[in-house]
Amino acid sequence: MTAVHSFETLRAALRPERAALIDHTLYAQLSGLREVRTFMEHHVFAVWDFMSLLKGLQRALTCVDVPWVPRGDSTARRLINEIVVGEESDDAPGGGYISHFELYLAAMRQTGARTETVERFVEHLRDGSSVSKSLVQARAPRGSAQFVESTFATLSTGSLPRIAAAFTLGREEIIPDMFLRVVRDLATQDGQPLTLLVDYLERHIHLDGERHGPMAARMLESICGADPAAWQAALESARISLLARRALWDSIQSALPTPQPV
Repeated sequence: MTAVHSFETLRAALRPERAALIDHTLYAQLSGLREVRTFMEHHVFAVWDFMSLLKGLQRALTCVDVPWVPRGDSTARRLINEIVVGEESDDAPGGGYISHFELYLAAMRQTGARTETVERFVEHLRDGSSVSKSLVQARAPRGSAQFVESTFATLSTGSLPRIAAAFTLGREEIIPDMFLRVVRDLATQDGQPLTLLVDYLERHIHLDGERHGPMAARMLESICGADPAAWQAALESARISLLARRALWDSIQSALPTPQPV
């Protein structure tokens, strides 16, 4: 069993899982608009469930009830609230504000990717269906549904170290390295309607790499402190999250359209 006691030792313990994601062969296969559309139609569910991880942390670390009372560590409160502002109400292209999920939907529409499945999923949630039932009702792609179920299994533990580790190591810290690979490949597709998608990806590269990633790491260290059991729980959860992402990438890769004959 790997012993971890800080964010850096935790990150080092996850080096194989991180490398498997950063070096995944999926990125090189996003070589045309058909492949990008398929990627987005599956990946959008991970964009959506990120917001649930984020709001789960905000609910646990701050007071969102009335009457309000001080709750939790003030440093963690500040960090999660600032991340929420950027993710739920970021500057929108052309002015105004937009959540990153809504920006991703706009990018899907621009590329011609189908949004009906994820929109049905959200409508079922609004109508009061559970996450699991809504995934079935909307006929979400199997790999995407399994990824969401993994995220909500982590949320259901109620463990702050586990939820914060999934958020930090499974999302904020790894996303810039993964998305750099995607942007690098998309940049070669001149003339394709991908401006909003590239904007979304580049926004995450800079925002997560320069601000949200380091902030999430500080938040995780504040939560785990000097508790070895908390760090061990964080390690287990982060590993599960990274493996779930790799399984999602594998499922998207298998769903890509077969190359058309030249």
